[in-house]
Amino acid sequence: MLLGATAGTARHSLALEHAMRPLFAHLRATVVPTAVFAAPEDWAGGDTATPGLTGRVRRAAVELADLVAGRPPAAPADPFADPATSFEDLLRGS
Repeated sequence: MLLGATAGTARHSLALEHAMRPLFAHLRATVVPTAVFAAPEDWAGGDTATPGLTGRVRRAAVELADLVAGRPPAAPADPFADPATSFEDLLRGS
């Protein structure tokens, strides 16, 4: 299950995590990790959504598709996996 909602202000964004996710956990539903909340600021450009909202929708959709297909969840990319400067060079001040 994918949780999604919209409301009049961004102050309602925690309703998904604080109220809806625990409710569905109590009902033993399987819910994807990413919930999508669209605040009015996400539609500030008119008919097109902001990149942040588009990214959240895409991430949640991939998680839902993986869940339905029975694929294991993709591990998030580790930004520290391949550092540009080695730790030794940092210690030397290079």
